[in-house]
Amino acid sequence: MTLPLTCADPKKLNSYLSISRFGENMRILKATRNNILAASRIVRKGGLVVYPTETVYGLGCDPFNIEAVKRIFRVKGERRKPLPILASSINHVEKIASMSQEGKKIAKKFWPGPLTLVFPKKLVLPDIVTCNLDSVGVRIPKHKVALQLISLSNGLLIGTSANRTGEKPPRTVEEATQQLKEEVDVILDGGPTTLGKPSTVADLTSKKPRILREGPISLKEISDIISQKKKSTTE
Repeated sequence: MTLPLTCADPKKLNSYLSISRFGENMRILKATRNNILAASRIVRKGGLVVYPTETVYGLGCDPFNIEAVKRIFRVKGERRKPLPILASSINHVEKIASMSQEGKKIAKKFWPGPLTLVFPKKLVLPDIVTCNLDSVGVRIPKHKVALQLISLSNGLLIGTSANRTGEKPPRTVEEATQQLKEEVDVILDGGPTTLGKPSTVADLTSKKPRILREGPISLKEISDIISQKKKSTTE
């Protein structure tokens, strides 16, 4: 049974975290500061969290916890695509990805925001996250709740959409709950998402950027940033 909570008392949270077994007592929490902290503790202990971003609701876990990542794939269903990662800062992005100078310029322009950039991944990131590919999609979201959660979860969090493979990405906590039911450990309710559609995904692993998924930010906007950089270096 899903139990909605509107606030979190630290003593009760510590008790809950010590006696609850993940998956058995999923909670829906209003996205208050204390509840975001509680969700981050669950993430750090290997649990799964559903959380709001500016695009759609995300499904997250610690990307370095292989068992938690495996569980993400089970919850999603037939997904055989790499999992994107959300970060709280560019410094944290650089822990798992090799960012080019052009990539950093694009990131500076559009982050925080609805643009996922694909870079070569560093060896420290488990291969299961990227389905054994040598690249990883990353972004910094423009959403206060998401950023607080990511920051409290050591700066990096799996950022796949909180839906089953093939289903519509959820824009509200109700839509996420209908799809995932009690297969996650905690859901943070931050109200409806503002954009209501997934981020643009741009591959920056080659010389020319390539759009892998269309979204709020266009290829032209990205290319314009690269063109500005090239123009400034030739003047």
